[in-house]
Amino acid sequence: MYIINTDELLNFFIFFLFSLSFCFLMLLAGYFLGGKSYSRYKNVPFESGISSFGSSKIRFAVKFYLIAMFFIIFDIETMYLYVWAVSVKEIGIFGFFEVCFFVFVILISLLYLVKNQALNWTPTSNSESLTE
Repeated sequence: MYIINTDELLNFFIFFLFSLSFCFLMLLAGYFLGGKSYSRYKNVPFESGISSFGSSKIRFAVKFYLIAMFFIIFDIETMYLYVWAVSVKEIGIFGFFEVCFFVFVILISLLYLVKNQALNWTPTSNSESLTE
């Protein structure tokens, strides 16, 4: 059982407050020291000197967002595996079995996604079109 040390907790909160105040200070410095200009063309979108026309709202299929979420989930998995690979000597055989279980759970989730055809890009008869 791990007992929380008050010195560690105090150090964490000091670090957190320092980080938060540093970010706030940088934002304030940029606001006060940054240049300001006001003109009627300031908020007009500019694309290679050509005036824009039409709507800028483009509809994408939900599949694009699903693939992005899958990528983020599996990318975070690789981050945990990197931490495990760096500390493999310290955690021993118990850590090895924990990582095997972790990879097993990730593989089961990937099989679930494949079973539900979440990664299938071919249109089916009940699929929604891009313009709906």
